Amino acid sequence: MSGHSKWSSIKHKKGAADARRGQLFSKLSRAIIVAAKEGGPDPDGNLALQNAIEKARSYSMPKDNIERAIAKGSGADADGSSFETVVYEGYGPEGVAVLVEALTDNRNRTASDVRHAFTKHGGNLGTTGAVAWQFERRGVVVVAADGTDEDELVLAAAEAGADDVSLDGSSFVVTGVPESLTPVRQALETAGFAIESVELAMVPKSTVAVADESTARRIVNLVEGLEDTEDVQDVYANFDIPEAVLEAVAS
Repeated sequence: MSGHSKWSSIKHKKGAADARRGQLFSKLSRAIIVAAKEGGPDPDGNLALQNAIEKARSYSMPKDNIERAIAKGSGADADGSSFETVVYEGYGPEGVAVLVEALTDNRNRTASDVRHAFTKHGGNLGTTGAVAWQFERRGVVVVAADGTDEDELVLAAAEAGADDVSLDGSSFVVTGVPESLTPVRQALETAGFAIESVELAMVPKSTVAVADESTARRIVNLVEGLEDTEDVQDVYANFDIPEAVLEAVAS
């Protein structure tokens, strides 16, 4: 996950203060509405809702917004029923695998928008199954490494149910099965660790090393172009870009 988790952290920092916050909150709300519609309003018995809430909290989405989205999804007039999850797979520069998850009420529109984003930024939309096998669903908590005692972090994470802690540049990446995401986040917050991001993510099983800044910029532009597409909820890719290069690209 090296490099990619750092980009996730950078995105969270940008997203919290970005001019596109309205669009971001709209996407987060949509995910909560659909999860509440499909599995009920109680996060304790609805893992999809639990994870959607965790992600919204990670982006500093106000509690009132979250509660309104849950109510909207679980109410008699819920509008989440018209949305369905669609996954697109493709490739970016240097053969980087790209996985795109969308919530849409119009498959034709979404497919057209995603295909356009791939083409515009030098990627290629692939067929179903082209790259999905290269990823696995994991709960991911990113913790700032500065001032963090690694042994204490490993112990707290393991006790809460995480199964791996790794150092990625200036951050520790704590991963576990999807069900561990909330208890791990809660345990690390209680222990006082500085959490940078929390999400249920498709984590690459292997990565493609990209050290050239020009290529890195093309890859990041592709990811951002896909993320800016209205119906796209999440974009995952298996690039491994050094932290210094990512910081330069992000700036």
